[in-house]
Amino acid sequence: MEPNTRTRIVEAAAQLLTAGGREAVSTRAVSAAANVQAPTIYRIFGDKQGLLDAVAEYGFAAYLRDKSSLPPSGDPVDDLRRGWDLHVGFGVDNPAYYTLIYGEPRPGAESPAARQAAEILAAQVRRIAEAGRLRVTEERAAHLIHSAGAGMTFELIGMTPEQRDPALSTLARESIIAAVTTDAPRSTADGGAAGNAIALRASLPQVTALSPTERALLGEWLDRIAT
Repeated sequence: MEPNTRTRIVEAAAQLLTAGGREAVSTRAVSAAANVQAPTIYRIFGDKQGLLDAVAEYGFAAYLRDKSSLPPSGDPVDDLRRGWDLHVGFGVDNPAYYTLIYGEPRPGAESPAARQAAEILAAQVRRIAEAGRLRVTEERAAHLIHSAGAGMTFELIGMTPEQRDPALSTLARESIIAAVTTDAPRSTADGGAAGNAIALRASLPQVTALSPTERALLGEWLDRIAT
């Protein structure tokens, strides 16, 4: 019974969200729409934020499934482009869900949906690092890509369909890619010691010839070289 009740509550809250935005998702409104008592919502989700996180995960499910199932190509930078386009496209098509997840940042807290999306982006960035094509550290690249992508998505959401210029997202995407990646693997001969350090740092978790302590020490050195 409980899984069905949970699903009914989440679906009712999702309908309220898409129809009226975050403010429409009150405990009273959800209780009436799902035909449950308010204590049931608190028992299942803990608090209203827990309910909102569940709704966000529900709304992001298809997007996360599509993004995680993108078949990797031979060019990890092109894969990043496809990931960017999918992210922006989802946000523009589903502004209520997108705003719910990214519209009100909570320092030190992250919804499950946002965390899954960040993990997918981190994996894409790691592939670029392993190919020796990252200019900056993985963490910095992921933050730059996400912040630029989110900013562009919110900019497009705020426009009417007639105002939206398809080239805006492409220009922003290519600008950020140029800032964090290179066209070819960097070598020390080109002065790219930092790029080599980034590539080695990305592969460090798979290194078995070193002890955990040695890997941690080498990782610290590589981070210093990379930055």
